[in-house]
Formats: sequence, structure tokens, C-alpha cells
Amino acid sequence: MSGRALDRHVLDQHPLPPVVDGDKETKGRILIVAGSRDVPGAALLAATAAMRAGAGKLRIATVESAAMPIAVAMPEAMVIGLTQASDGGFAGSAVADIAAAASEVDAVVAGPGVRRSEMCKRLADALLETRAALALDVALLETLEPLHERGLSRRSPPVLLPNAKELASLLDCEPEHVDADPVGCGLRAAQLYRSIVLVKGVTSHVVTPDGGCWTYEGGAPGLGVSGSGDVLAGIVGGLLARGAEPLNALLWAVWLHGEAGSRLADRIGPIGFLAREIAGEVPSLLPP
Repeated sequence: MSGRALDRHVLDQHPLPPVVDGDKETKGRILIVAGSRDVPGAALLAATAAMRAGAGKLRIATVESAAMPIAVAMPEAMVIGLTQASDGGFAGSAVADIAAAASEVDAVVAGPGVRRSEMCKRLADALLETRAALALDVALLETLEPLHERGLSRRSPPVLLPNAKELASLLDCEPEHVDADPVGCGLRAAQLYRSIVLVKGVTSHVVTPDGGCWTYEGGAPGLGVSGSGDVLAGIVGGLLARGAEPLNALLWAVWLHGEAGSRLADRIGPIGFLAREIAGEVPSLLPP
């Protein structure tokens, strides 16, 4: 099974919402749930990318030790500092606060830089119960339960952003199986979790539960760097906040992320650019 090549011709068939002239509320509200004591910058990378993708109003929920530095670095955001566990991640009591914040926004990105713990399952479950468009990454992927087993039906399917190891965890298989059949494994996950799934790698695949598949082979070697996935998650969230359908948001995000890497490779070199530089390329790549 192979996917259709993801290019601008395909994207024209999956349009983003038009740019609107209005205040910040008209451009969508987003919540970024990210960061830990050891990886506070993940929240900043995802949040910056969401704003570069066109979101209008930004909230960041992070651990209390990271809240002040992030608020200073990202003055555009309302930053919510939540109770921190001894390991530097969110305490269990943070789940209710995050769910409450998620009920007030249009889209949520959750997982970048979040420390893996038993809390992650409760947080993912709580976010799936909200009406916000949802993109889940990293720590929040490894404890998900198949949605069909829970009888849960969402207004819009969640977007899942696993690498091979995380996808293997979702499917209870070995990462080697994902490497051997990324599209087939992506389809199984899309059906089990009623989600739009990105199978990340040098070649990326976007897979839907009904068997739709798109493959992106562009980008640059320099995109394989710390923080790059956090930027991608933020782009997805920013487009979701603007009102894009989940599939359209993910297709565009994969292309924008890759093409931003290509531009940086042309200007700086094939490797050596930083994840923080990727988001700055996005606005000029967006359609008018």
C-alpha cells in the first residue's frame, strides 16, 4: 500500500479556511499543553509554530517551574503554571485544570516535552472528552486506549503524531514492524483510534481510517533535529485553531514543515539549522 504524493496540487483539494480580517477571537483560540522541568522549551517551540500558522489567541499550560520563563519568552501567551510532580512533570491534580482550560478553546496541542507518567493517560482521556480539535504527541500517545473500546465519538477526529516507537506502542507491536510497513501500521492505528495519523519519518505518511494515504518525501536532512516535532505539532494546532478540518490541517502542516526545512537548507545548509528557525518560514508559505 502506497500513498498519493503530497504536493501543492493535492493541497489545493484540501483548502485551509480563508484568512479573516478581525480580532484575535476570529482567528481561533489554542491551548498548548507542553513542557516539563527538563524540557521547558518544547512548549515555546510548539506555541511559536501555532502562532506562525495563524492562530489568534494563545494559552500555554505548563509546569509551574517553566511558567515564568516561558511567559517572558512568549509575551503573546497567557501562561498557566500548574502543580508539578517531584519528577518535574505535571502532577495528577493538573488534569482537571487542563481539561477546564481546554473547554474554552478551539484547538489543543498536548504532549510536546510532557514527562511520561501515569497522569498522561488521564490527561489524554480528559482531553478526548472535550469539544476542542485535538492533536496529541509524544507522551500522550503511549497510554491511549482504542476509542472504539470506549464507545467515544468526537465531533472531529483527533490527530495523532507518532514516530515509529510511539506508533508501535499504540499497536502493541515492535518498532521494526512499523519500519517494515509504515502505511499499514498507520492504517491500523487510524482505525483503532478513529484518528488521522501521521507516521513520521524521513518519508512521512498521513493516513485516515477509511484507507486514505498521502506521502511526503520532501524536506531536508536538517529537519531531523531536537524540537522539530514540537514545531510540527504546533503548526497542526495553529491550523486546527483557525478552523481547518483535521485531515486538511495535518496535510498542510506536513507540507509546511517540510518546505520550511527546504528553504532553510537552501539558505543555511542541509543540516545545522535549529528547530526554532523552522516556524519563521511558515507565514510566507501559507496560502493567502
